[in-house]
Amino acid sequence: MNHKNIDNIIELSNELRWQIGDDFHDNLTESIYADAADIVKDSVQIENSQRRFRLDARIDKIVTSKTFGFPIMFLILGIVLWLTIIGANYPSSLLADILLDTIHPSLKSGAASIQMPWWLSGFLIDGVYLAVAWVIAVMLPPMAIFFPMFTLLEDFGYLPRVAFNLDNLFKKSGAHGKQALTMSMGFGCNAAGVVATRIIDSPRERLIAIITNNFSLCNGRWPTQILIATIFIGALVPSAVSSLAALLAVIGIALLGMVFMFAVSWVLSKTVLKGEVSTFNLELPPYRPPRFWKTIYTSLIDRTLIVLWRAVVFAAPAGAVIWLISNIYIGNESIAAWAIHSFDGFGFILGLNGVILLAYIVAIPANEIVIPTILMLTVLVTGISAGSGAGVMFELDSVNATADILKAGGWTLLTAINLMLFSLLHNPCSTTIYTIYKETKSIKWTVFASVMPVVLGFIVTFLVAQFWRLLA
Repeated sequence: MNHKNIDNIIELSNELRWQIGDDFHDNLTESIYADAADIVKDSVQIENSQRRFRLDARIDKIVTSKTFGFPIMFLILGIVLWLTIIGANYPSSLLADILLDTIHPSLKSGAASIQMPWWLSGFLIDGVYLAVAWVIAVMLPPMAIFFPMFTLLEDFGYLPRVAFNLDNLFKKSGAHGKQALTMSMGFGCNAAGVVATRIIDSPRERLIAIITNNFSLCNGRWPTQILIATIFIGALVPSAVSSLAALLAVIGIALLGMVFMFAVSWVLSKTVLKGEVSTFNLELPPYRPPRFWKTIYTSLIDRTLIVLWRAVVFAAPAGAVIWLISNIYIGNESIAAWAIHSFDGFGFILGLNGVILLAYIVAIPANEIVIPTILMLTVLVTGISAGSGAGVMFELDSVNATADILKAGGWTLLTAINLMLFSLLHNPCSTTIYTIYKETKSIKWTVFASVMPVVLGFIVTFLVAQFWRLLA
């Protein structure tokens, strides 16, 4: 377009403005603003919005304050975990009655009626089926309770406040503030916590969050912690406060896991994963009523069932291995007995024993089968009359009966304490290991994330054992 055409356009514009009048533009602008004001008046309630904003601000002054923020955060997390554990007791017992006490004997009877070979019946029913049944009975109810409550807190708007409270601590450890959310998710399931690290944009900080999520005590490890604390820690105090002592011991282990998470994050950020801590603008959304049905769908379908399916896939071969090593003999003893005796020396150095070490090796696919495996292996090597045979995992309804078996296997208070520590610090389960690989696409970091915690567990239990024996 040349200058002559531009001049013609300007001249035409001035002529139109002269014909219409200078007031037209002002009148048009005022009309637009008047219409906008009417729309706002009809669709927005300014007074209620201001009231809600003031209410949100007042709540935030409390839940994000330096004085009350952390106590409220730990209280809410404690309530969620308590409801998860207590609430899961009945459905877990119901599932155990159906899957273990009803279906399992029926399957054995059916196998006998068709004259199935004992080894095939044992392999499929006592091995594969029992492992899958234990995982479903122990894992499904806690996840079905924890994940909906966690999602409700997320929808309500509280979880961003948790990230706000912990942002400074994670920043000091060289990690990202959003790791607070992935850490919280890990208390339900470490595999879900690893997937949740997608909210972290920085690849370096996301990798730190993935590697250290195993220090969140997942629901598969809570039963072990509670049982051992009840038997050994609760016995140290009068019966009136034994439950409280056991509860405080388990909470202490969970908090210790957070300490290890911060410490390992700091070490990684100063060594193999050096880099600047990224900053992010944390927007605190308004509090709002959770969307109930969407919460149920998201938590049960996208989290609970997917994670459970992965756990079942890995638990099935674990059950097969447990049955095989308990029933295949080398000379006069089974592979399991031979391995236990071989591990006893190393286990003694760690304040543990060969049964515990073998149980954690064969139970890598699922933490839920650790205690049944420990009981079965203890009966196997001690000859105690309990359970249903070699390779058949079991649990007892009586805590006292369980305590008798463990003490007959040589367990002491040191064994119990170091088992609780090793349960916190051992390698991730197979489901989490697989998820780490899927998220990182790296064999190197998957191996590192799997080996580092168990090495740390060996170091910590060794130091505790040596200190304990030095004081004895």
